[in-house]
Amino acid sequence: MTVMRFALALILIVHGVAHLVGFVVPWQLAKLDEAPYKTTLLGGRLDVGDAGIRFNGILWLLAGFGFVVSGAALMLVAPWWPHFTTITAASSLVLAVAGWPDSRIGIPIDLLILAYLLIGGSLGWLSALGI
Repeated sequence: MTVMRFALALILIVHGVAHLVGFVVPWQLAKLDEAPYKTTLLGGRLDVGDAGIRFNGILWLLAGFGFVVSGAALMLVAPWWPHFTTITAASSLVLAVAGWPDSRIGIPIDLLILAYLLIGGSLGWLSALGI
């Protein structure tokens, strides 16, 4: 396995694990000072209530799982990993925008992943790097 492939896979997996915050806080499985429980999205502009924020938490969990699967698929050189990762990162980006400002760290990470995949794929970087 190339170093670049391993590094990107590790980034994807770590980003997926970081998504757990978006699940455990809405489900009140953990209390974090950095991410207090609330029932609003879009910077407090949209109150979705307890059920809505729990549904949003499930979406965060699914996106996190998607990144872990993406990282594993990349390590195994599964041919579908770039497409799956693109869909996962785009979904994560939507969740991060909706969760602004609490999820502001995820926005540049998702954008970098998408840029790497979209630009790298079209320019042939991925295949040139063995990924």
